[in-house]
Amino acid sequence: MRKFAASIAVLLSFYGAPSMAADPGIPALPPADQPLRDFVTRVEADGRITFRLFAPEAKAVSVVFGSMDPAKVKATAMVKDGRGVWSVAIGPVAPDLYEYYFNVDGFRATDTGSNAPKPQRQVNSSLILVPGSIVDIKPVPHGDLRVVTLTSKALGSERQMLVWTPPGYGDGSVPLPVLYLYHGFGDTVWSWATQGRAPQILDNLLAEKKIVPMIVVIPDTETDIAAAVPEDFPGSTRRQTFYPANAAAADQELIGDIIPYMEAHYRVRTDAAGRALAGLSQGGYQALVSGLGHLGTFAWLATFSGVSQTTVPDAGIAKALADPAKVNASLRGFSVTVGSDDTVTGKDIAGLRKDLDAAGIRYDYKEYLGLYHEMAVWRPSLADFLQKIFRE
Repeated sequence: MRKFAASIAVLLSFYGAPSMAADPGIPALPPADQPLRDFVTRVEADGRITFRLFAPEAKAVSVVFGSMDPAKVKATAMVKDGRGVWSVAIGPVAPDLYEYYFNVDGFRATDTGSNAPKPQRQVNSSLILVPGSIVDIKPVPHGDLRVVTLTSKALGSERQMLVWTPPGYGDGSVPLPVLYLYHGFGDTVWSWATQGRAPQILDNLLAEKKIVPMIVVIPDTETDIAAAVPEDFPGSTRRQTFYPANAAAADQELIGDIIPYMEAHYRVRTDAAGRALAGLSQGGYQALVSGLGHLGTFAWLATFSGVSQTTVPDAGIAKALADPAKVNASLRGFSVTVGSDDTVTGKDIAGLRKDLDAAGIRYDYKEYLGLYHEMAVWRPSLADFLQKIFRE
């Protein structure tokens, strides 16, 4: 009987008593006698976002929402009510997927009332969707997103990648073209799927017949070999030390493991015109290293706000720049994009363009005005690139 009473006491401490915890050292939970919607962040019908955080013991809470551009980023103060809920309403905001985080007494915190953390190696932001754009899940035929594990001989490890196949892939017989798509530094293999919304963009563009059926492979940009674990390198020297070693290893994995795996296990084209390569930021550098370093392997290439040879020299890129006729003959499409206010890789893209122009290498360029180093650049960059590739 005593054990039963003790169990009831524990349950009541968690669910029955408002803003109380079983132990003074354990954070309180929202009270069970009130709807949870009053304690969590939500998008309102008019497009406003009401940010909420249940933190009764916090002294000051603010939310950092939208652009993370150092020149524009700002924290909006939140107000605490009698229940210990901090809140503030922002907007209406335009339909899109946004990132944000809370400043809780000087500590950067994700939203504990959300199921959408940003896919990062060290998670420090949350995501929120305001519906009404191309990144929505719409009532159209949907492709399949699979987690594929393969043995990477190049890296000596088991590796995971994501593979998106279009609706009806299992019923077809025609080999499909493949886009290999790399994520940026600090993110994970899920970045393009979760924050980049690649599956939704592909579904929606395909339903509108704006793109051709294709397979999209999302490898992990970080190889995590002993000589190139990102967390082992200080940010001040990362480009000179980490990037070259990781890029060389990722290139070996792509050419030696990933492409052969796809050709052995999926119904894919094996000609250069049936392969495209793209990436954002660090992944944009990877696209340049592998795309220009293996001319004749890919016919379509894109770097979205990518690091370039301007700050991280590469022998394969240099060799390609020295033979512009071969580059122009090999690539049917070469896209370069960046935000106009990008202080992270803006100089890289400017340097890349200068070298391409000097060599007479053809490419398409788009600058997103007023935008920084962010998904607001990379999602539309992907959508535009998808509509250009594999057009015979």
